Amino acid sequence: MIDLAYAMGPLPGGNSGPASVFIQFVPMIAIFAIFFFLLIRPQQRERKRKEEMLASLKKGDRVVTSGGLIGTIVGINDQTVTLKIADSVRVECLRSAVTGLRGDTRAEQESA
Repeated sequence: MIDLAYAMGPLPGGNSGPASVFIQFVPMIAIFAIFFFLLIRPQQRERKRKEEMLASLKKGDRVVTSGGLIGTIVGINDQTVTLKIADSVRVECLRSAVTGLRGDTRAEQESA
């Protein structure tokens, strides 16, 4: 009977204190840190950069849309952007569909 009681007790010299609980969570903390620095933080930076770009749009900027259209902004409001993609062709698209600025603006084209 006494042997059974000893078998159910903690191991002699075993780590059953608060330090062992912390050591068990170290791999989880490391995995979270890796995810944060490799996935979450770069996405937050990219989203912030795109929001700043969309906020700084103005008439005359050459932009690229998510559909692949390249045009010059001729009208802009809170939700939409009107693009001139040819001499007499104007297209209205959502402001969020603009994915980037094109390096050659109208002023650079006229000066060349």
